[in-house]
Amino acid sequence: MTFEKLGLTPRLTARLAELGMSLPTPIQARAIPEALKGRDILGLAQTGTGKTASFGLPLLNALIGKERAEPKTVHALVLAPTRELAMQIHAVLMDLAAGANRPRIGLVVGGRSLGPQADMLFRGTEILVATPGRLIDLIDRKAVRLNTAKFLVLDEADQMLDLGFIHALRRIAALLPKARQTMLFSATMPKLMAELAGAYLTDPVRIEVAPPGKAADKVTQAVHFVSAGDKQALLIDLLDAHRDDRALVFARTKHGAEKLMKNLDKAGFAASSIHGNKSQGQRTRALTEFREGKIRVLVATDVAARGIDIPGVEYVYNFELPNVPENYVHRIGRTARAGAEGRAVALCAADEMGDLKAIEKLLGQKVPVAGGVAWAGRSPAGNAPKKPSGARPRRPGGRRPAAKRAA
Repeated sequence: MTFEKLGLTPRLTARLAELGMSLPTPIQARAIPEALKGRDILGLAQTGTGKTASFGLPLLNALIGKERAEPKTVHALVLAPTRELAMQIHAVLMDLAAGANRPRIGLVVGGRSLGPQADMLFRGTEILVATPGRLIDLIDRKAVRLNTAKFLVLDEADQMLDLGFIHALRRIAALLPKARQTMLFSATMPKLMAELAGAYLTDPVRIEVAPPGKAADKVTQAVHFVSAGDKQALLIDLLDAHRDDRALVFARTKHGAEKLMKNLDKAGFAASSIHGNKSQGQRTRALTEFREGKIRVLVATDVAARGIDIPGVEYVYNFELPNVPENYVHRIGRTARAGAEGRAVALCAADEMGDLKAIEKLLGQKVPVAGGVAWAGRSPAGNAPKKPSGARPRRPGGRRPAAKRAA
């Protein structure tokens, strides 16, 4: 099926052709026709499957060439859990809508001055992309009203719940008209998500193109069993084998991510980091340099990296396994995007065996072992865990890393 057969306007299909998009992804092929009918949508799909266009194209189809929004009002509201994802959605919508009489597409996120955002909203906005917290700030300042919104989109809704936005979502939804079209997209369907869908969606069509927890087909997974103290040396060895490839490395905490990035930098890698302690400018610059290949290794936390869409990420490393197994799927979904191939490598210490087992249960399969032997169990409190037989020891000095280079 082509985009021309989905019911989009000639202007949008022509724009898609200009962008080199001729065939819709499975989620797009199923969601767009239903959305064009005005149906509420509950879309479940893994990351990297084209969810933004699944709701973006129907919104643009309905709003291009139509009446302008009045001051301080919006016609469509798109909510995303993080600044990076909101900025990415905004960029995609701007690209898809290019041309005369383009709808005004606004962006409000934290980390930026409230004043200019309030000024932008004063003029009226056809499509507003926002993070919940910043939108609440602007609502409290009476900078925007939502009573004229005809469309509501919740993207990466499961992550919004994980980040504690449920109360903000309830407050925001109460300000929108009940007579609206709502589209909710998520990679997983936890119990609270089902309750959210039941509260906000009316007779929705459920579109599930991949079982929740299913990893992208072209991701090659592997796990190394290694003591926590030896992880960094092993990671450096692994990264050293493909210095010209982009690698995304996940750590659990902000402080851990920053420390690891600095140590990789000292080891000669072109590295940077994104996490909650970074300013918006720093995070944007790091993502831009990673996208452009000026840095080859990006160390990130789950919250900062959720929704990142950077083509050409060949490797994802789980330096520390996530406590929430669904986050493992989100992490490795940063590679093998748009049909490309990728590799996902996990480093598992003794106290992470429970996390690994939960991940394998979610995946419905074992992660292939690339090094070491599985830990027999957690060590008694206060005692150092026994190394698995065959684990790589820390290098006593090792070879000097290759010279640091940006590309």
